[in-house]
Amino acid sequence: QVQLVESGGGLVQPGGSLRLSCAASESIFSFNAMGWYRQAPGKERDLVANITRGGIINYADSVKGRFTISRDIAKKTVYLQMNSLKPEDTAVYYCNARGRVYRGSNDPTNYWGKGTLVTVSS
Repeated sequence: QVQLVESGGGLVQPGGSLRLSCAASESIFSFNAMGWYRQAPGKERDLVANITRGGIINYADSVKGRFTISRDIAKKTVYLQMNSLKPEDTAVYYCNARGRVYRGSNDPTNYWGKGTLVTVSS
């Protein structure tokens, strides 16, 4: 069973920065894409950013220009650098691994971490 462990969340003031890390229990190249989602209280879980196995990156419009997703293949880790944080970025951030490569590019299987809380407040 895949394990995804997030870290790096916490309390930060508006305008501040945080870097989230997601450590996987196996090679992140085993998956069609890796990414970050977030869920604010009373809201649905939404995509923040993801990166495909081939390196294509996608961001939610609300974080473009402020957040950067990256990966370290050797460390089996995906990062989310968050700058210029706003109170509306407050949420639980979840790491996601989507689709097993050996099952094909359309494999709908999702794996999730337990989440890390990010609170942006003065």
